[in-house]
Parts: sequence; structure tokens; C-alpha cells
Amino acid sequence: MKKIIPLWLIFFSATLNICFAQNAALQNFTIDAKATTETKALFYNLRNVSGKGVLFGQQDALMYGIGWKGEFDKSDVKSVTGSHPALFGWDLESIAKNDSQENQIRNAEKLKSYCLQAYKMGGINTLSWHVQNFVTGKNYYDTTNCVSAILPGGGKHKEFTVALDKVASFIKSLKSDKGVAVPVIFRPFHENTGNWFWWGKPFCTAQEYKTLWQFTVQYLRDKKGLHNILYAYSPDRISGNFENYMDRYPGDNYVDVLGFDNYYELKDINDEKSIALAVKSIGQICNYAISKNKIAALTETGQEKIVQPNWFTTVFKKIIGDVAASKISYIMVWRNANTGHFYAPYPGHQSEQDFKDFYNNTRTLFLKDVGREMYKTQNDKQNN
Repeated sequence: MKKIIPLWLIFFSATLNICFAQNAALQNFTIDAKATTETKALFYNLRNVSGKGVLFGQQDALMYGIGWKGEFDKSDVKSVTGSHPALFGWDLESIAKNDSQENQIRNAEKLKSYCLQAYKMGGINTLSWHVQNFVTGKNYYDTTNCVSAILPGGGKHKEFTVALDKVASFIKSLKSDKGVAVPVIFRPFHENTGNWFWWGKPFCTAQEYKTLWQFTVQYLRDKKGLHNILYAYSPDRISGNFENYMDRYPGDNYVDVLGFDNYYELKDINDEKSIALAVKSIGQICNYAISKNKIAALTETGQEKIVQPNWFTTVFKKIIGDVAASKISYIMVWRNANTGHFYAPYPGHQSEQDFKDFYNNTRTLFLKDVGREMYKTQNDKQNN
């Protein structure tokens, strides 16, 4: 059984020594000069976890799992370990796409309830956006040229800003019982180095992608006045080629979290060459993030159906065994949709014990390990 130590105690621990933000001098390293106190604290605490612990997250963890759907305070991760993930991934597709107003309201309220539940428990919310193709009206897999059309001056720019308004309205609606704006990590236009989304590398120039990203940040932060967002940049695997990672990087003034998605190179723990490339990539991203006072993350990963029972402990051992890669702040696996498509163990699965061992590792951080400490400053703790 994992020994649960409140994260404020970890602050004093010689093992982790996490330094939480000070109220009196809470430095703002986010890209938003007007970031809320809770958002600055989340950034500061995520950054300072680096090298001492790694937060674990999963997509849609509270929504459904293997054999269940919509049960309050349940997740497959909790069913196996006794704790929810520390980080919860959600997607904005259902609240931003063209649909009836009734469906949009219903979808937004449902997603809002999960985000608030996660925040109330102390979890971190990260939002991706599988966004429709504004030129054809089809989904994100339609790779008809779209980026140039939605940039300022493009024929579909208005449609894009309408969708951004929906995103902004949703994020603005995320308020605690005390009216506090809930911080979120927003991860738009992900896996942009791939060829499966319309914002992918073959379908727009590097400058068009950068302009799209920069416009999105400026629209939400400056025009819509949202100051509870951390922005995460997450291309697909780069195979140790950091120049490829930076090719479409929108700039330090537009990114808080440097992440990347990597399923392919981590899908087989017997493929030492691929895993070595993945770990090298993580290390490169961590080194750059640290040099710029930013956060590094493995924003999507996992092995579908976890066909190798010791996948979690093996991959994690490789990551924390590397001097550079061990500085990563969080790792998120994809969803548990059904028995043919899942990325975290469920009770009775062959990888259940391995995942318990992963959970019991002193370097992994789940919800029980962090409580509500990720949104607090050290002065908050001293006053409690």
C-alpha cells in the first residue's frame, strides 16, 4: 500500500523538497501577465515537481471506464489503486463544433461538471481540442487545407472565432463554489508534426501554424480576458530530433508547457531502440523547458490494451533513470473506452499488479498524493 504523504509535507521532505510558491513574492513565469493567483501557483508547483515526482493523468477518467459509465467519484485508476489520477484530460470537440444549441448546452454542462469535480478534489484539468475542419464542415481527420482559411483575412476566419468564443465561454464558466476561476491547461492543435489532422505539417506552413497558435492565445487571453489558462504545445513524436520539435514552435511568449505525444516509440517495451529515442526526446524537451522556466510533459502516451503486463513500470523506470528525462512534470495516458481500446488497467486485467507497483513508486504522484496543494502557495499552507 502506498504511503500517502500530503504534498505540503513533501515540501519539507529531503527526498522531494518541492518548493511551493510564496504569496508575498509569487513570481509569474506564465505567458499571461494577468494570470490568476491560482494559475500562477499551479504553474509554479508543476514546475517545481520537476525532478522530484511525476504526476499521472488519464483522459476522460471520471466519465467512463471498462463496464461502467457516469458513476460519481469513480475511475478505473481508482478502482485499481485506491486513488484517482492527479491530472484529468478532456476534449472540447463536443462543445465547440457545429451543432444544435440544445446539444451544445447539454455537452458543455456535462463537461463542466467533470472539470469542477476534478478541481474540487484537487485534480488538474487539461483540455485538448479535436476541432472540426471549418472549410468542409467535416471532422478533424479531413485534411482539406484549412489553416490559411481561418487565419485573419481568411474566408473562414469568422467561423473560427465563433468556435473560439464557445471555447472561451466554456473556460470562463469554470468557477469554484467561491467564484474562483478554475485553472486549466489548454492543449490545442496537438500532434502537429503528424499527417492525420488538418493542422498537421503537410497541410500548412510552419509560419501559418505559428500564426494560428499565436492568434488563438491572443484571442483567449487578450480579447476574451481569460487569465486562468496555461498553454501546452504538444507535437507528435520527434525521435530525438529537437529541431523538428522547434520547427513549428510558436515562441516562448506563447507557450507555458512543452509537451509531446508519443505512442509509437513506447508501444513495445522490447523495442529498446525506439524507447531510447523516446527517452532522448523527453530529455531534450525537459532541458529546454527548464532553461526557459517552463513545464515539460508527456502529454499523451500509453500502450493500447496494455498487452505487455509490465509496461508501466518498465517505461517509467526508463524515464526516471535518465538524468534529463526524469525532470518531466506529468505523464498522461489516453482513455478507457472499451475492452478493445483502453490505456490504464482495470480490475482483473493482467497489468493490474504492475500498475499497483507503478502507483507505489515514491516518484509517481496521484490525486491522493497532491490533495489540493497544487493550487496553493506556501503561505496558504502556513495559514491553514
